[in-house]
Amino acid sequence: MSGLFLIARIADQEVALPAVTVGSVIEMDRIVPVPRVEPHVAGLFALRSRILTVIDSRAVLGLGMVARGAGMTAVAVTVDGHGYALLVDAVDDVIEAPAPEPCRAIIEGRWRDFAAGIIHHGERAVLLLDAAAMITGRALQAA
Repeated sequence: MSGLFLIARIADQEVALPAVTVGSVIEMDRIVPVPRVEPHVAGLFALRSRILTVIDSRAVLGLGMVARGAGMTAVAVTVDGHGYALLVDAVDDVIEAPAPEPCRAIIEGRWRDFAAGIIHHGERAVLLLDAAAMITGRALQAA
């Protein structure tokens, strides 16, 4: 069974998220910092009278931080009834692809902790991310 997937980039790596989990793609100009939170929580952002917790995808993956400033790109998702904005470097496309397959390749670094599978788009294999795991920083808590 095929599905729609949002294709984004994090640290020059192409990744996918199931489009059904994506509320919108947003451009942010300012994130309000929150004291005493986990390092991967960048702060808060107001979107159409909703407050979203902003998660820095690079920080979750141990790859530094997404550049802060005007024009930051994020993917709005809902996990367990709460709104989040997952900072990414860019959003490239929405594609239709066959159902995800399990990861069979060796995935380096923290990427493997947040991989939900692989989707195939033409000749390319694209890593499918587990947004809920990235938001909770599940692998960070275990480290």
